[in-house]
Amino acid sequence: MKKGIRTRKTFDPKESIERAKTARISSSKWRLESEGHEYSWASKLERVGIIRAGIPYATIDVISKRINVPVKDVLHIFGLPQTTYNKKRREKSLLNGRDSEIILLLTELVDFGIEVFNNEEEKFQRWMKKQNISLGGNSPESLLDSITGIQEVKNCLNRIEYGNLA
Repeated sequence: MKKGIRTRKTFDPKESIERAKTARISSSKWRLESEGHEYSWASKLERVGIIRAGIPYATIDVISKRINVPVKDVLHIFGLPQTTYNKKRREKSLLNGRDSEIILLLTELVDFGIEVFNNEEEKFQRWMKKQNISLGGNSPESLLDSITGIQEVKNCLNRIEYGNLA
């Protein structure tokens, strides 16, 4: 080979696509596992795709454990009777878009909250149950039944992270 001349590797589109898929999976910020399926997303648009496809009713159990709230209380967030939940879970049905979105947002909130509390999950869970002045005297846990409430709790966690009163 002559000095200063470089050989170019040929472009392989299949290899490029596989590399992109691998990079996307390994850089995912959030993950949710339920019934042998893994849902992962790193952007809002990826979240939208998961919401549109729906996630299983069994993810209610997963989020219940993550936020340390009994399943019956989580069912109240979704306005679901226990019998309907049990039936839909047995049938392996999928949650509707709004409920799927709430589960994914709660997953993001819990991950962020645990990070803010220096990976001390128990401390974060205690904080979720305490009344908070910046949330109008409500406990963060009591606001999880709406997207706006979840956003307000996330805003409160942001203030804690940056040293403001919350």
